[in-house]
Parts: sequence; structure tokens; C-alpha cells
Amino acid sequence: MRRSSRNPWFALAVLGGLGYPLLVYFGLQRLPPGAIVFVGLALIGLRLLATWRSERHVAGAGMLALTLAATGLAALLFLAPRMAALAYPIAISLATAAIFGLSLLRPPSVVERIVRIREPDLPPEGVAYARKVTMVWTVFLMANAAVSAASAVWGSLEAWTLWNGLISYLLMGALFLGEIGVRQVVRRPAALP
Repeated sequence: MRRSSRNPWFALAVLGGLGYPLLVYFGLQRLPPGAIVFVGLALIGLRLLATWRSERHVAGAGMLALTLAATGLAALLFLAPRMAALAYPIAISLATAAIFGLSLLRPPSVVERIVRIREPDLPPEGVAYARKVTMVWTVFLMANAAVSAASAVWGSLEAWTLWNGLISYLLMGALFLGEIGVRQVVRRPAALP
């Protein structure tokens, strides 16, 4: 699997995704929702390009999940244009959760693939741990999509922007750093009494 840091399409998609909530917040006052949705679809297109360059078994699930995300976003544009502009983070969280979740059904898990980049000879305990971490990320991403959807339907634009532009990223960072801390404890040899 190619590292995403070496994949310019993925890097552009991530950078664009980070800025998307601000585009929505400031753009909905000046632009038609369709223009904003077009940006979201272009960002999904960049993710599709990045996924297409990855390993075959990764690409299959990723291409399907991202294609469904793009199709759902495009369909929503015709039904509720403003809601479609708010739906991009929901679509990406659900697509990513699907990729993580499907990797549990067709191992190796996403986290195991990432770990094997640095540790090709991962022991069985490491495989089991990576599987658990993949499960945690799957649940987190689904919960993130649910909160994002709730903020889009019942919250204000400010609340939606705060969740999708800051809080969800802080929680992702906390989960990532927390997992690193847990991993250090799990890997530490048992202390002698």
C-alpha cells in the first residue's frame, strides 16, 4: 500500500476537506449551494484518484464507498441543495467508516495495513490489536457522521461549522494520540514485582 503522505491526490483532498467547513460557512452567504457541493464532489474525486492508486483490495472497498458518497451527495443536491452543501462531512465519515468496517470482513484491517508499513512482521497479538483499533475508528467515524448529520438538520450553521471544522478534528486527534498512549502501555513488557 502506498503511503497517503506520498499521494498528492490524498493530500489535496485532506487539505480541501479541512477547509470545507469554512467554505460552507462563508460561501452559503455568497454562493449557490450547488457551487459548494461541486467543491465537495471534486474533493471526493481527489479521494477516488488516491484510492485508485492503492492496492487492489483496498481500492475496491474505497472506490465503492466513495462512489456511493458522491452519488448520495449529487442526489441530495437535487432534493435539498443547502442540505447537500452540509452533507459532505457526513458522506466522507460514512465512506471512511465503511472502508474501515469492510476491512474487518476482508482482512487485513486498515490499521493493520498501516502498521505493516513500519512493522512488516507484525505478530498475531499486533494483528488482533490493530483489528480492535480498526473497530474503534469505525464506531468513531459512524458517531461523527451522526453528530454531523444532527448538526446539519437541527443545529445552526455556526454549530455545524464548529463541529465539522474544529471539534471533530480535535476528537480525531485525541483518539489518535490516545491510541498511541494505549499502544505504548500494551507493548510494554510486564513489570516485575
